[in-house]
Amino acid sequence: MSVGLVIVSHSEKLAEGVRELAEQMARDVKISVAGGTDDGGIGTSLEKISAGIAAADSGEGAVLLADLGSAVMTAETALEFLDDEQRARVRLADAPLVEGTVAAAVAAQSGRALAAVVQEAEAAGGIPARAGGPASEGAGAETGTAGTETAAALDDDDLDPSGEGVHSGSWELINPAGLHARPAAAVAQAMSDLDAEVRINGVDAKSVMMLMTLGLGQGQTLTLTAKGPDAARAVEMMALEVRNGFGEI
Repeated sequence: MSVGLVIVSHSEKLAEGVRELAEQMARDVKISVAGGTDDGGIGTSLEKISAGIAAADSGEGAVLLADLGSAVMTAETALEFLDDEQRARVRLADAPLVEGTVAAAVAAQSGRALAAVVQEAEAAGGIPARAGGPASEGAGAETGTAGTETAAALDDDDLDPSGEGVHSGSWELINPAGLHARPAAAVAQAMSDLDAEVRINGVDAKSVMMLMTLGLGQGQTLTLTAKGPDAARAVEMMALEVRNGFGEI
């Protein structure tokens, strides 16, 4: 079981659309929608939100994400009607609806606890400058079907005082859609399981929203840098994913 999500929106269609997007990256997460009024109009419904919480909370808790101020107010009212035990495991995230839902869904899919899912949702609003820089330089470059690749361990104490080494690799994306939502979610989940600090083109590789903001398309270069016990494994995993076109070719 995983933490569930409840999408609260003034529009039933909007809520369903956000759920459809999130489910592409988190097929095992229960995502409920509470969109529109009881009669199908634009607005919010206390009854729909309460039912959504009941459906999404399988015992691990649920996170609510809302679109506008009045939806937040209705969600807060729904929380007040919960019994003390359930209220302790249901949270309303202060996060943008689409980005927050996607980030929370990926975190829940990865088995993260309630607090971590909320944290991922609330950190999803920032949009950094694109970091599609040039390929990393280093020894051991080779040319393959996925472009130029570097997988060099840089044993520089100034870069890594622990002596664990920094590993990096650069690849040209070959799948038509590049690092879009589905592969970004898969990469973030895979990297989250590793004991390493991993960055892709300058952003946190364990954050699906940060990866999606890069906008890396076919023919562009993905550069990964990792430090920690599983750093070399991170490079190996990314090399395999890119060579396979993230399973899309």
